[in-house]
Amino acid sequence: MSEMNGSNVNYVDVGYVAFATLMVFFMTPALGFFYGGMVRRKNVLNTIMMSMAAIGIIGLQWTLYGYSLSFSGDFGGIIGDFGWAGLQGVGLKPNPDLCAGLPHLEFAVFQMMFAVITAAIISGSIAERVNFYAYCLVILLWTTLVYDPLCHMVWNSNGIIYQLGAMDFAGGTVIHISSGVSGLVAALYLGTRRNYGRMNVAPHNVPYIILGGSIIWAGWFAFNSGCALGANEIMVLALANTAVSSMAGMVTWMLLDKMVHGNMTLFGSLTGGVAGLVGVTPAAGFIEVWASTFIGIITAIACFVAISYVKEHFGYDDSLDAFGCHGVGGICGAMLTGVFSTKLVNPEGFDGLLYGNPGQLIPQGVSVLVAIMMAVVMMPLILKLVSFVVPLRVSEETEKAGLDLIQHHETAYSKM
Repeated sequence: MSEMNGSNVNYVDVGYVAFATLMVFFMTPALGFFYGGMVRRKNVLNTIMMSMAAIGIIGLQWTLYGYSLSFSGDFGGIIGDFGWAGLQGVGLKPNPDLCAGLPHLEFAVFQMMFAVITAAIISGSIAERVNFYAYCLVILLWTTLVYDPLCHMVWNSNGIIYQLGAMDFAGGTVIHISSGVSGLVAALYLGTRRNYGRMNVAPHNVPYIILGGSIIWAGWFAFNSGCALGANEIMVLALANTAVSSMAGMVTWMLLDKMVHGNMTLFGSLTGGVAGLVGVTPAAGFIEVWASTFIGIITAIACFVAISYVKEHFGYDDSLDAFGCHGVGGICGAMLTGVFSTKLVNPEGFDGLLYGNPGQLIPQGVSVLVAIMMAVVMMPLILKLVSFVVPLRVSEETEKAGLDLIQHHETAYSKM
């Protein structure tokens, strides 16, 4: 331990969390490539731009008041106050309630990266038809009215979900359920893409998908393990669980692809890996490594069914399957945390169903329902409010010509 401004700071922990912060930041442009490869070539830049825009918009929101609403003060266990607005008072000394051993400012910036990528995930449900300017307003309001309160409720020690004893190590509820369900609500509100069901929706650039998805996968190790807030045993546990669950999800999806569609695909195998990552996120620091195998398998199966069957049956246009992967995967992960968690590996958690505490499923279920209700109630209100300012959808002519050319006056390729 070393001294810094009169407070104990562990510089090994500082270094690891700084590395994790950088990796989680890098996940957002990678998400742009991941999503960008899935859309038609005339919309690839617009799709990447939606992820990139979240970096600036949500980064500033978090600095000005988002972090403060999430972690400062408390009103009814639902939202914070403006005590740390503009990051005033968030300095280089540790905050013992949030980040003992780390400068408070480092914790705030690490959390910033989570807020940024959460907003960007939503774009996957509404790609190829949403007005870019409307999208920018939507994610700003959504982060303020959905993400910040949910972050406070789940991760602030005064939050009502935290007080119930619900566990969410790295954001299954706060990040994946909230963004995935919100994306579905937005997709239903906007309606389907032009000629949906009759047009070719095959990915235009699979190498983009593999590039972006691989970087996301690598960043996810830091995403989960960084939530241990240091170079310690729980960091190692989260690192191992992240690896095993994602690999189990990948193999499961490959087998499902072979059984159902007759062949294994690169796109499918990577999607399975992401499903495993989503599923283990809330559990990463609370479970034994063998349990992460089952979380990866179960979550991959659930996401495969949602994307391959449920979406087709109901006919909704979740463009890039943000709900099918993040929403469904987040719900699975949150509930499975209540099954496999054990104080044997992390005494700060709770025993789950398999360790003699079936009651843990209650706070886990409540956290899932709260996240779903926040999305279902607030997203339509946000979309309606934004529609008074700017159209939510592009025109039929713009959608036909491509959003890259019309909305950004750029093209990804020399020939469209």
